[in-house]
Amino acid sequence: MRTLAGGGEVVRARQQVEQGIRRTITHWDAHTALTLGLVTVDDSCVGGRAREYFFQDGDDQYKIRCTMYVNAYFGADPHHVAATIDGILTAGDPDGSLIPFGHDFIYATEVVDYYRGRRGDPQGPGTGEPRELFSAGTATLDWDQVRQNGKRELIEEPPACPPSDPPVRRCLREPADTTLTKMRREYGMVFKLSFPSTNYFTVYKDGQTVGQ
Repeated sequence: MRTLAGGGEVVRARQQVEQGIRRTITHWDAHTALTLGLVTVDDSCVGGRAREYFFQDGDDQYKIRCTMYVNAYFGADPHHVAATIDGILTAGDPDGSLIPFGHDFIYATEVVDYYRGRRGDPQGPGTGEPRELFSAGTATLDWDQVRQNGKRELIEEPPACPPSDPPVRRCLREPADTTLTKMRREYGMVFKLSFPSTNYFTVYKDGQTVGQ
């Protein structure tokens, strides 16, 4: 498995996927009011099962599958949440934008109106402060609550990295000494941009390979 995980095709697929996601993160940082504070990368390759006895999910069909999870954490001013989210929608309006949320996303505009005090809870009466915008297969944007009178729901700290074991397991926290607590101290609140897990390379038992 280590030999397969370190092969040239896998390395190229790994780099291509990570570079593409990092370009998107850089775009968010440059074109919105959000300030990038932390990027986490969790990358691992696992071997398939020899045989599946109970649940047939395909794990016995491949020799190795490599998957990457990436999150980006941004700081923002809690006093200007409406303007921050509206600015994200504006940046996402042009065709081809790397930001998948625009003003054609009606729920997102209702979230902006909520923070501007123009409407009630976007998901219906009693549902409370919104915390997420979701674009299927592209990205999810979550943020700290700022309008609750009681205990606010906050983005959780990313888990500490397990010991790295490249090329089978790689974990990055950049910068390594940054925490969300420190980011809140500096900016006031945190937004989290999550990318869907990417199976960027698979080697099947019949020798077929599938990469990004």
